[in-house]
Amino acid sequence: MNVTPVSRANANQRSGRAGRTGPGFCFRLYTDRQYREELMETAVPEIQRTNLSNVVLLLKSLGVKNLLDFDFMDPPPEDNIMTSLYQLWILGAIDNTGDLTPLGRRMAEFPLDPPLSKMLLFAHEHGKCSSEVLIIVSMLSVPSVFFRPKGREEESDSVREKFFVPESDHLTLLNVYLRAKQYKFDPQWCTKHFIHSKGIRKAREVHAQLVDLMKQQKLDPISCGGSWDVVRKSICSAYFYNSSKIKGIGEYINMLSGIPSALHPSSALFGLGYTPDYLCYHELISTTKEYMSCVTAVEGEWLAELGPMFFSIKESYESSLKRRQRERKDAAEMDKQMEKKEKEEEKKREQEKKESMAISSMRRSVVATPGGGRSSNATPKYMRKKGRIGF
Repeated sequence: MNVTPVSRANANQRSGRAGRTGPGFCFRLYTDRQYREELMETAVPEIQRTNLSNVVLLLKSLGVKNLLDFDFMDPPPEDNIMTSLYQLWILGAIDNTGDLTPLGRRMAEFPLDPPLSKMLLFAHEHGKCSSEVLIIVSMLSVPSVFFRPKGREEESDSVREKFFVPESDHLTLLNVYLRAKQYKFDPQWCTKHFIHSKGIRKAREVHAQLVDLMKQQKLDPISCGGSWDVVRKSICSAYFYNSSKIKGIGEYINMLSGIPSALHPSSALFGLGYTPDYLCYHELISTTKEYMSCVTAVEGEWLAELGPMFFSIKESYESSLKRRQRERKDAAEMDKQMEKKEKEEEKKREQEKKESMAISSMRRSVVATPGGGRSSNATPKYMRKKGRIGF
């Protein structure tokens, strides 16, 4: 997530809010020169600047094969589409040929980002902790439920620390929801503990909708009890590509891109003295530096198990040789699948061509032409008969 300046159109629209119901003023925190020279005239369409994984998954579920030729109203850059396809392949939603997998079809049923859908389905099938992950997904679907009133920052931080789960911000959100549920989401209890009561109620509504969607797919929520390690593994299954390795005290480096990143000061893992070796984060916030938002400590073995296309455990010579052979075999299998699909598509095109030619020939044969039904020696009605003498 990048923090960027607004456009001039957005700034003018916001200034219209001042004085709508009474006299008012709009104060802009930039100069007139910056407004004229640095701000864009209009904002870039959202489809051209956001992650398209959800859109691509939806179009794939609707039967759209070639997304690069799809007639978008505001066509996004091809790189964005290819990046989204790559992310869906990483999550297992599409296969090597670009077609939806059974997992991808089930993910498309949820109105969520694909990683959240994957996390939910993995938790149900492998972790047996879908009840807890449902709550985490609901809390991630709403803005932050914590607030820090001016002048009471230290008090709110000390109250917030009581909810912290040292291994994970995701589990902290789960703990907050369960505690609020114990008090029946009482607004007074929420205000006392510096929690937005509206935000927690919204998360409750999202949770109820997701439970209904799961029951429609005949997936009953399962609870893991008090063991939350399987919950952390489910989070790792969806966000292993957003993983970082420790570099220094409170400093991490992204294991795929090499981007240095730091723990956000609001994180449950910040300033606890214990810093795990590996983390998975929900998103990266770019301001003066890169901050990881909503992080969870994971095991290195989980990364190798759930993201084998990126990570592997250091091996002996024999196991390394076997891994390389397996990779070559997988690459050959991928080429074989692509070749098979190309042949099937070519065969399908030839069949469609033959069918269209047959239909067009049938149409030509049934077209009526003047005199077409007579024999060549037939006598037209308007011709005189032989042997008769006219006036």
